[in-house]
Amino acid sequence: AGRGFSFHAEDPLIMTYLKRPEAKETAAAIVNEWSERDLADIIGTLGEERYASRIANAIVARRRIAPIETAKDLADVVGSAVPGWYRHGRVHPATKTFQALRITVNSELSAIEEGVRESLAVLGDGGRLVIITFHSLEDGLVKRLFKDAEKKGRGTIITKKPITPTLDEIRVNPRARSAKLRIFEKHETH
Repeated sequence: AGRGFSFHAEDPLIMTYLKRPEAKETAAAIVNEWSERDLADIIGTLGEERYASRIANAIVARRRIAPIETAKDLADVVGSAVPGWYRHGRVHPATKTFQALRITVNSELSAIEEGVRESLAVLGDGGRLVIITFHSLEDGLVKRLFKDAEKKGRGTIITKKPITPTLDEIRVNPRARSAKLRIFEKHETH
């Protein structure tokens, strides 16, 4: 709460997990300072948003009038940039834009890569690294890192395809719907 993760809140647009947000770039700095092209790139790539260009254009147009300072401001700008049918869908229209900003602000993909590499380094012979991801970019990164480690002879991928939740699991925990679990077993090279 209070960091700009909720679409409906008048929270400042920070989106960092750090306790001291001034020590890192915030979502407000990104939406108010980055070029339209860079905004469209991160929203399209990290958010996998089909209307990334339209959203980036709307952000730049809005910030010419006044800075975008709250999560609600940004959500409203995104909502105004997408078609009506998209605005009234099952998922909030700003979800993917907020995701892209959160990933960027927190360097989440770099953190995953570092975490996998360091985990493999400290894992003992026969140890297993089990990772659950909730986003296709994260899953693709883990899949690639596991393949690289396997090619280097550091172990074996146990799950050639990710393990996904059953319908019963999703009914009990709807947040699990996008979860993908992958397992890598380390083998010491002699």
